Amino acid sequence: MVRADGVPSTGMVVTDSVTLLDGRAAGAVVVAGSHSGVYPACLVAFLGARAVALNDAGVGKDRAGIAGLEYLNGLGLPAVAVGHETARIGDGHDSLERGVVRHANRVARELGCAPGLTCRQAVRLLAAAPPRRWAAPRPPEGRHRLLGGAPEVWALDSVSLAGADDTGRVLVTGSHGGLLGGRAETALKVDAAVVLFNDAGVGIDRVGLTRLPVLDGRGIPAATVAADSARIGDGRSTYADGIVSVVNRTAGGLGARPGMPARTLVDRLIGAADGHGGQGGRA
Repeated sequence: MVRADGVPSTGMVVTDSVTLLDGRAAGAVVVAGSHSGVYPACLVAFLGARAVALNDAGVGKDRAGIAGLEYLNGLGLPAVAVGHETARIGDGHDSLERGVVRHANRVARELGCAPGLTCRQAVRLLAAAPPRRWAAPRPPEGRHRLLGGAPEVWALDSVSLAGADDTGRVLVTGSHGGLLGGRAETALKVDAAVVLFNDAGVGIDRVGLTRLPVLDGRGIPAATVAADSARIGDGRSTYADGIVSVVNRTAGGLGARPGMPARTLVDRLIGAADGHGGQGGRA
């Protein structure tokens, strides 16, 4: 928790995404709705958390959904991941209320954390972690231009990296497709031409798909790729490896279909927007 004067305590901070954290994380046990990949792990370590509970995002291709646990283990930071089938990804409070631990790194296990504990039980154990007295490096930005032309295609390891310049671009993200805390305004910060997410194993309450209908309401074609086909937290893997699992109504109306490779879907949607099947003048 955070004291009324704003000074972080050694208690608990609950957040729907580690990208929403700030100085509150320093010295605290963080319960976050984020996946347990390397990018969120880097960010929570950089912000000085004492320990963290995340979501396993269906584990997925190359075990990317929990790869951050091992990264944090190397920093001596205890970390656990609750099962995506037990708590909604993107919802820290649901993780705390319903989450059941499925994975724990070695330093968390040394504190008594183990699969089968509730998230609340794990948090009480994680609070015994010693404070960290050194800073972790800032995580890399994770933005890569994949294709030029109009529109440009960009891979973003986290959709939180989207900014005003991304309006009208195709955004192929490594983020999960779940609304943060169920809030519609968190679906996407900009009006992209097309956006792709990882379905994070879909998960309890089918939360890994909840951005898609909201983006329908904004007229934005959107889709998810299957977690076992592309590494969550890696936008370039979404594009290169991803197999589409679900499309929204807007994307479906332009010819997108489940089972397509992600790069085929991108080409199909760009072609539909151009009024022809090719890539036009893209470089």
